[in-house]
Amino acid sequence: MSGKKGLDLLRSIATVMTKTNGYDRCLQQLVMVSGGEGRCMAEFKVEEEHLNRAGGLHGGYTATIVDVVTTYALMTKENAVPGVSVDIHVSYLKGARLGDEVIIDANTVRAGRNLAFLECELRHKKDNSIIAKASHTKYIGSG
Repeated sequence: MSGKKGLDLLRSIATVMTKTNGYDRCLQQLVMVSGGEGRCMAEFKVEEEHLNRAGGLHGGYTATIVDVVTTYALMTKENAVPGVSVDIHVSYLKGARLGDEVIIDANTVRAGRNLAFLECELRHKKDNSIIAKASHTKYIGSG
């Protein structure tokens, strides 16, 4: 699944996931840019609701983005299931402020029978500098 098909799938998944009164509605401003074959690229503009008390992009919001966008990337693999998180590791390298445009680039490193290994970067759109790097492991088995 690549190109337009992958992007259409990602947009459909994102629409279903964020049309809720639950937690996932915080991701409504993510815009799917490209995806397919285990990849997903999205963007968003940092708004007030994404900030911590110090005025920077909230680390918890960043971790949520990693969780969700890597799962979206996984969902573009053939016969993929979303699974459940086993481990998420985020390294915060640089801040982001109100109005900054952020690119999220997620990739499926490997999807086996029981585990999927994913990676993700959040970068500033203006200069491609890395805001955060992350790895995400998901259990995707059937039992």
